[in-house]
Amino acid sequence: MTATSSPRTWLAGLATLLSFACATAALAQVVVVPPTPQIGSSNPITAEPPVSRPHTTPCVVPLFNNLAFADFTLKTFSYAPPSACPGPWAKVVFTADFTVTAGRQFDRTAAFYLGHANIYYGTTAEPRKTLSPSWHVESDVTDLSAIFASPQTGEANIGNFVGVSGGVTYNGIIYANAALEFYPAGGGAGAPVTPDIVVPVNGGGGDAGTLNTTSDTISQTLNLPTNVERVYLDVIAQSQSNDEFWYFCVPNDQTSNLESCGNTAFRETEIWIDGQPAGVAPVYPWIYTGGIDPYLWEPIPGVQTLNFKPYRVDLTPFAGVLSDGGTHTVAVSVYNANSYFLATANLLAYLDHGIAKVSGGLLKNTLSMAPTPTVDEEISTGAGPTYTGTVTVGSKRNFEISGYINTSHGRVETTINQTVGFLSKQQFDVNANTDIQNAQQLTTVDSRTNVRGGINSGVVEQHFSYPLAINYSFLVNADGSFSQTTTSDQQDLIREVNNTGWGPASVRNLSNEVHATDTLKWDSSGSFLGPTGSKTTQTYRLQTSKGQCWDRTITAAAQVLTSVTDGPGCKH
Repeated sequence: MTATSSPRTWLAGLATLLSFACATAALAQVVVVPPTPQIGSSNPITAEPPVSRPHTTPCVVPLFNNLAFADFTLKTFSYAPPSACPGPWAKVVFTADFTVTAGRQFDRTAAFYLGHANIYYGTTAEPRKTLSPSWHVESDVTDLSAIFASPQTGEANIGNFVGVSGGVTYNGIIYANAALEFYPAGGGAGAPVTPDIVVPVNGGGGDAGTLNTTSDTISQTLNLPTNVERVYLDVIAQSQSNDEFWYFCVPNDQTSNLESCGNTAFRETEIWIDGQPAGVAPVYPWIYTGGIDPYLWEPIPGVQTLNFKPYRVDLTPFAGVLSDGGTHTVAVSVYNANSYFLATANLLAYLDHGIAKVSGGLLKNTLSMAPTPTVDEEISTGAGPTYTGTVTVGSKRNFEISGYINTSHGRVETTINQTVGFLSKQQFDVNANTDIQNAQQLTTVDSRTNVRGGINSGVVEQHFSYPLAINYSFLVNADGSFSQTTTSDQQDLIREVNNTGWGPASVRNLSNEVHATDTLKWDSSGSFLGPTGSKTTQTYRLQTSKGQCWDRTITAAAQVLTSVTDGPGCKH
């Protein structure tokens, strides 16, 4: 992660340097936070539920403890499966705890790998002179059980500069613990069917790959068994450097006028198999804890900021192709990447254990080689100069991909119909004393997967929606004082209906929203006066037909947690 580099880089950087003042960072280790939210605390906190666990007693395998990150060296560790809890497992849960020593430090990217497969991806919190933030993350990694079945070498990557740069001292050291919890099957907890093979797709070794342009890719050569039945790709594409605030970017001919990054405010992740388009993954607009105004995200960070969720692309129509015994290549790129995105992915393959070789092929693929976004610039130039108006960018892709395989349980056809939409509208008022940018953005995916034949016959319908609205205002007053006001509303909305296999359809509805507002003020001499009006609210709701229910709202003001409210319909 680079230094804070908002659309107004120097201003956000100034806010960070002035408000996160230098202190002598006492060497410390991980401080584990309480499992329940603490009113009055400034530690990072989210409204998200913990991972649901079976009732069986887990075997806990530590990956590392109190590992210090104070440079850009990849840290390695060793892993061995728990002998007391042999698989298959009812569930495997990844957990991690972090602490950053008090002082000055930027947010950093955190990525952990096992057998080169990504098991965690997120970003870190920023400290202050008197705040050493600690937080906890966890996620369900049961689908990676094939990696956990044998000893592996792991890599932990949190690149973090500690020292003096440009006359400024950065002294926040990041410490982390990580572990895997293995829950045995039994006692009413059955072991789910998990992928037989996990193939990492990244930049080589234990690290994400760098995508600087549209044509850049990360790729992996595959020689899969000849009986692949289903295949998926879990993808993370993270914006960095010039692309960190891609949702504020503008057409290249307006970058100087509007003081922003280029290539427009549209990004999209593309999936390729043997050079042909195989799927699309929307780019989630993550905002890191140093983004735009660090006080916005203390103690409640943006959606998924501390723990990214990969987007799963269904590649099952290509199962027959990938099972032909030949060598194939899967690749990931980001359309409009502008130096740069980091990308990592895990390919997950299920095998047909009733036959040594399946046959099949691709029936139809209407996915185009690239999106064709429309760009409408309505920017007027006035005296001063002053630049006012709007920029609108839209994209819509409709496609169908269909394939078949002849399996031990008959012919199975999988057809995926998707509509991927994107719309961004930005409003500008930019002159010598005013810099106003209001950005509204919506990414949607409507997907219908129809499986004909086999034990999983049926239909899966999914809807993903990523609304984002950011209002940014920087004003210079007549007396020479100035202020920056930012309001952000960020959401992650998911609805899934799975009507495949036996039994009733399963339904999952998820809503995660973070609303934040803050004003930064400086006097006429440029002295930082601090934040004012800081308030953040997060509401997380989850309900499934299998009985999962979570409804929590948390609020913060003046950089401390002020309330936790649970909905009446769920037992927490």
